[in-house]
Amino acid sequence: MINSLRKNTYFLLFLTVFIGCKTVNKYTEINEEKPNIILFMLDDMGWQDTSVPFWKEKTAFNSRYHTPNMERLACQGMKFTQAYATPVCTPTRVSLISGMNAARHKVTNWTFKRDISMVTPPKGLKMPLWNLNGAQPTDTVPRSVHITPLPQLLKNNGYETIHVGKAHFGAIGTPSADPKTLGFNVNIGGHAAGQPGSYYGTDDFRSLNSQTTIWDVPGLEKYHGKDIFLTEALTKEAITAIDNSIAIDKPFYLYMSHYAVHTPIQGDSRFEQKYMDQGLHPTEAKYASLIEGMDKSLGDLMNHLEDKGIAENTIILFMSDNGGLSAVARGGEKHTHNKPLSSGKGSVHEGGIREPMLVKWPGITKENSISNDFVIIEDFFPTILELAKIDGYKTVQTVDGKSFTPILKGEKQDNTDRTLIWHYPNNWGPTGPGIGATSTIRKGDWKLIYYHLDSSFELFNITADIGETTNLASKEGEKLHALAKELSTYLRSVDAQMPTNTNTNELVHLPDNEFVLKSYIK
Repeated sequence: MINSLRKNTYFLLFLTVFIGCKTVNKYTEINEEKPNIILFMLDDMGWQDTSVPFWKEKTAFNSRYHTPNMERLACQGMKFTQAYATPVCTPTRVSLISGMNAARHKVTNWTFKRDISMVTPPKGLKMPLWNLNGAQPTDTVPRSVHITPLPQLLKNNGYETIHVGKAHFGAIGTPSADPKTLGFNVNIGGHAAGQPGSYYGTDDFRSLNSQTTIWDVPGLEKYHGKDIFLTEALTKEAITAIDNSIAIDKPFYLYMSHYAVHTPIQGDSRFEQKYMDQGLHPTEAKYASLIEGMDKSLGDLMNHLEDKGIAENTIILFMSDNGGLSAVARGGEKHTHNKPLSSGKGSVHEGGIREPMLVKWPGITKENSISNDFVIIEDFFPTILELAKIDGYKTVQTVDGKSFTPILKGEKQDNTDRTLIWHYPNNWGPTGPGIGATSTIRKGDWKLIYYHLDSSFELFNITADIGETTNLASKEGEKLHALAKELSTYLRSVDAQMPTNTNTNELVHLPDNEFVLKSYIK
């Protein structure tokens, strides 16, 4: 009897160890697989365009918008409160696929027609010969930056690379007008244009008031004439592309790049009426419906991952390409749609560059966690490659971005040591706070903006003054001098372009120039 019990005990111990070992081995196998990666990118979505609060408190805008799936993603992953892009779209998208800062890649404004700048220079400045043809996988296109694109590196390492929605990487008639030349196996709806002609399938996703077809969203003819919103059509196509990737047993990288919430501000009929019933300005009700339609897309993708049993091996990153539109086309008072942040799209004030960012890395990132660490758009390039377990890669370009995978693993970054740079020697068009030709640096609590037109400065303590209401340039000369020097040193190191002052016919001085600084240094 004792021997029998002893044998049973040994068997149970062996079984426990055996099962435990098998579990560890299976876990190791799972983690040795390349994860699926979804980058869910929005166009012109502001830091406040969500029911997820990215500040220390919930605001009126957080109460206005309804984004339950962003809330769901935030609960399952990490929320970044100080994530940054560039003031306008193409520079952000080029930084994303190249890992380069805009000062280095010199695609410093939005692109569209080959060899043509789409914006008139402001009075007093002549724009530099910036790379208006965008990012290219070749060195044969003048006025462009030659890169080794992120999706190409992923494709080379076994990923099915899927592009859905807005591309806007290169001008019409250049190779990168087609995302497939940048390493995407699949392109759904992406071309050179930065906005749709229309969000309505009944309009064939084209502007009925335009004689040109250059804004038409390509490749969605199956939805033409149908009562379907563009956001929904793109989501359906993305889900099909995921299923095709599963069928060929390949990990996928899905760049889910919605045209929403860019103009034209058109109402999504699934959600618009409830915002009208709340008494919102009609334009704002349409805008809110664009946001909720985007959120439904996120939820549909997350549900599909769960239905297919691949949610635990799929990393989701959520980001916007610049701050929320506020200078034009909105209802209500200009420059107020991102408060407490100042200004919006086109501006280097926080409203134009600070973005809503979320990341879910199953089994790694702590659920419902928050990071206040600095992250900027070029960081996505090395981060995504690291998430995909790709190392030893080579690029023709110098990569400025810094991987934020340590942050995702719970390591704290020291913001006092991280320097962020923005360089915009161009003209967006509208006017407003922080809008114009500028060079900017953020380090620790402090942010310095240098305006090219009149060589003036704004200096803000962002931690104490998130709304950038008090310019401390005339009071904090020592801090201004230190930041101006660091900013100028970086701009020189990348041979950053400066505009020409048309009154003197000379290049605008860098911010550490003695003449520029003399009135600020006592």
